[in-house]
Amino acid sequence: MKKITIVLSLLFALSLTNCENDAQSEIKVISPEEMQTLLELDDVQVVDVRTPEEYKDGFIHNSQNIDFNSPTFEDDITKLDKTKPVILYCKSGGRSAKCSKKLKEAGFVKIYDLNGGITQWKFKGLELQTFD
Repeated sequence: MKKITIVLSLLFALSLTNCENDAQSEIKVISPEEMQTLLELDDVQVVDVRTPEEYKDGFIHNSQNIDFNSPTFEDDITKLDKTKPVILYCKSGGRSAKCSKKLKEAGFVKIYDLNGGITQWKFKGLELQTFD
């Protein structure tokens, strides 16, 4: 009986630990204005998950392009630092929402998803970069 109590106590403690780990990894949907504030942080990683063709048409400063639909996507995200904040965006928010879930499953700690994607960013009149 004593062993059963100890085992059940350990299982309960482990389940609490798992809940804490889930709480530590969060996805926050942010507005373009909130994103501007986050871009001022030194350690933030900005990822555009659109296709390279879409990226060439205009992108947010300091972003890197990791195509969500690419066959190398899973390998590409391993190059990101899981301990640093990641801001994701796409055209309108669909792909970045899916990517956010994948990053959470991969153990990323702080994930931000731009609400409305680059479309909303442009609508607010915020600056885009191009290769020209």
